[in-house]
Amino acid sequence: MPGSWFPHWTKVGASETTLVAPDERLSAPQTLIMGLQHTVAMFGSTVLAPLLMGFDPNLAVFMSGIGTLLFFVLVGGRVPSYLGSSFAFIGVVMAATGYGGEGLNPNLAVALGGIVACGALYALIGALVMATGTGWIERLMPPAVTGAVVMMIGLNLAPVAVKSVAGSPFESWMALATVLCIGGSAVLTRGVLQRTLILVGLVAAYLVYLVVANVIGLGKPIDFSAVSEAPWWGIPQFTAPVFEWRAIGLIAPVAVILVAENLGHIKAVGAMTGRNLTPYTGRAFVGDGLATMLSGSVGGTGVTTYAENIGVMAVTRVYSTLIFVAAALIAIVMGFSPKFGALIHTIPGPVMGGASIVVFGLIAVAGARIWVQHQVDLSDNANLITIAAILVLGAGNFSLHLGQFTLDGIGTATFGGIALHALLRRQQLKT
Repeated sequence: MPGSWFPHWTKVGASETTLVAPDERLSAPQTLIMGLQHTVAMFGSTVLAPLLMGFDPNLAVFMSGIGTLLFFVLVGGRVPSYLGSSFAFIGVVMAATGYGGEGLNPNLAVALGGIVACGALYALIGALVMATGTGWIERLMPPAVTGAVVMMIGLNLAPVAVKSVAGSPFESWMALATVLCIGGSAVLTRGVLQRTLILVGLVAAYLVYLVVANVIGLGKPIDFSAVSEAPWWGIPQFTAPVFEWRAIGLIAPVAVILVAENLGHIKAVGAMTGRNLTPYTGRAFVGDGLATMLSGSVGGTGVTTYAENIGVMAVTRVYSTLIFVAAALIAIVMGFSPKFGALIHTIPGPVMGGASIVVFGLIAVAGARIWVQHQVDLSDNANLITIAAILVLGAGNFSLHLGQFTLDGIGTATFGGIALHALLRRQQLKT
């Protein structure tokens, strides 16, 4: 391990086209521009996740910046990552609060208590990893299990997305139009725009809805009165958490998913940079856990390291951790604009529903990608039975009740899958 907590960043010339390592830096203007690009990359998902849960997206953006700075400090500026709103919380937050998908979540405080508890569990796992290493995590959560858990989350959320746009034929058609807009942005755009395909598609669908509803007169028109009345600058609206055992039991198990997600991201960035980032895994878990606790304690969503920003790094080959300081500061400034938040709230429900259909599907596909990348053997009966159980328990939302403690489908499938795979693998080794 290096002697100092932070590295000594070496400046890289503007004319150089080689890889920029985590402990290297660009000029200040280049760092700011790259930071802005990473802010754009995280923006779509960081805003969409809180909207789907009934959280304040303005505050989510603000806390993503705060969380990223906290993460940067705790990992000593050695792991390039941006922390944005985690989609792993959507299903359990909806289950814990009974949120129907419209407006602000009336039981937001209860969800926040569960998010804080999840962050605490995550940080404790990180502290254990710092003391013992990552080997035990990789044995408990091999790619067969983590891939199934990720896929199961997407399948668990599928009914929520479909139900949200089933209110009328107009809503259903606009949701399909949104899916087409996002699909078009995925195949017709290039470069940075393609990296922000959800955001680009969402904007295109918003404009389509605006023409159809506000100009042609079909459907409910978009009301901009709140945007015109909102001030340009103001303090975000904070909410204190309320701790209830049922919500904690539903939401805290998400820590297992965040661990698997973060571990995969650290390995991916390490492979791309040629640096061994494994010694910083425990610190990264603690940083992500504490950032989730901090965000949940004031009204924000749980956070996680973002694959979207890893994609931007892969394209640009710039991995300087100072870029994420710039991105975080830009996000914090955006969070201080109520007008920006009011504009986000004008996004029509059918457009959000169509976007959620795509996003939830992409989550499911990401699980399959883990299997492909790690060449998971689906002819192995231990893998096959574990994956089958995880998918059906999660998609069917199989819940277990132990007094006041409740595990919903995601928690049951996650912990059940981990235990089942370990048991089956152990029996295989005995025979």
